[in-house]
Amino acid sequence: MLAHRLKQARLRAGLSQEKLGKLAGIDPMSASARMNQYERGKHSPDYQLMCRVAEILNMPVSWFYTADDEQARLQEIFYHLDANTRRPLLTQAESLIAANPPSNSSASNGNTAQPTTAN
Repeated sequence: MLAHRLKQARLRAGLSQEKLGKLAGIDPMSASARMNQYERGKHSPDYQLMCRVAEILNMPVSWFYTADDEQARLQEIFYHLDANTRRPLLTQAESLIAANPPSNSSASNGNTAQPTTAN
């Protein structure tokens, strides 16, 4: 998943593999080759590098590791909202969960998080 999302975000940002690699602090002589290996899934970048890449590409680092496209889209949307907009969105999401408790099939998919309320 990481390889696909890395390429997707890089292309969306209009950056070459070499440029992204250099911006992320990879040695200029190997930046293009290393980014190519990451995008093909031949090698995996470490988390610290992915944090730098995510910042450069203006994406949440968790987005690169999320397999489910809808969850990834929610992470991306949430990341780009300011703090004043995030709170009402969280409140609405928590209300939806309270009104429609997760089914057992959701729990078996690993979606066992319970809503929390802010004080």
